[in-house]
Amino acid sequence: MKRKSKKKPIASLSLDLDNQWSYLKVHGNPDWQTFPSYLDVVIPRALNFLGDRGLKITVFVTGQDAALRKNQEAIAAVAAAGHEIGNHLFHHEPDLHRYTEEEIDREVALAEDQIRQITGQQPLGFRAIGVNFSPAVLKVLVRRGYQYDASTCPTFLGPLARLYHFTTSDLTLEERNTQKSWFGDFKDGFQSLQPYRWSLGSDQLIEIPVTTLPIFKIPIHFSAVLFISAVSSALALFYFRCALWLCKLTKTQPSLVLHPVDFLGYEDVPELAFVAGMSLHRHHKLTVLGQAIQLLLKEFDICTVRQHAEIVSGACQLPIVELDLPPVINPVTVTF
Repeated sequence: MKRKSKKKPIASLSLDLDNQWSYLKVHGNPDWQTFPSYLDVVIPRALNFLGDRGLKITVFVTGQDAALRKNQEAIAAVAAAGHEIGNHLFHHEPDLHRYTEEEIDREVALAEDQIRQITGQQPLGFRAIGVNFSPAVLKVLVRRGYQYDASTCPTFLGPLARLYHFTTSDLTLEERNTQKSWFGDFKDGFQSLQPYRWSLGSDQLIEIPVTTLPIFKIPIHFSAVLFISAVSSALALFYFRCALWLCKLTKTQPSLVLHPVDFLGYEDVPELAFVAGMSLHRHHKLTVLGQAIQLLLKEFDICTVRQHAEIVSGACQLPIVELDLPPVINPVTVTF
């Protein structure tokens, strides 16, 4: 009798489609105001990469990019290829936590309108900028009918990442004050890696956290893997392989993130030399990225973040977290 193959767990994959101008903006470079774009290069390259592997993922789009004619053909191609489109705000502002509900609602609605016009999709998923959101954001998302949020990133390294960002940027003191919550706080490392529901009175909203290394809570997104590959590709892939092993050991269904710079080398956008990993050639990055994705495919079935939310919602009783409490849910479960 032929042995039945064991079904693989799921892993969701997303791309935060931050554009060249948004990197310049948070770096303090005034050239961002002309909205320079690399989407005409990144999107075809990413779609070919994903298409060659038969992958459908979630792409979080900034409304400002969808509003600019020069980007619309490329963004429309993402939806035409069958990928989910999520909301990544309109102005890509780093201080969302300081906004009122009314201001957040305008930001989310503006992005929705532009995304819907260009892609034909009504976003049902949201991701904030730089792990920077607030209870007011969740309330707005519920009111506007969103199915899930994917903004939390449980890591202890947020303050270190922010320090690195500040020391490598040209931000004014005022701009630094607006980004003082960028990348989150040390206490965020105690948040859960497992999906849960935010409780907002009589309403609830599913949270799909960006996965970090189980137990240790350090980044495992692909930009981090590529950064390590500058030292050694073998070391980077070993790190990623260990991360996937820990995810399986702790029964964590990972939700992993790509960034546009993962598909770009220094020769593509020399203006972004300050971004970690942008000293590498695109051929090197695409090779390592392809190998990492193959490791992921070997262990998990890849889906969109919306599918991830639907699967966990239907398959299990998700923990409920009160809005005014930190989402620390259950100790790590290790199986042997």
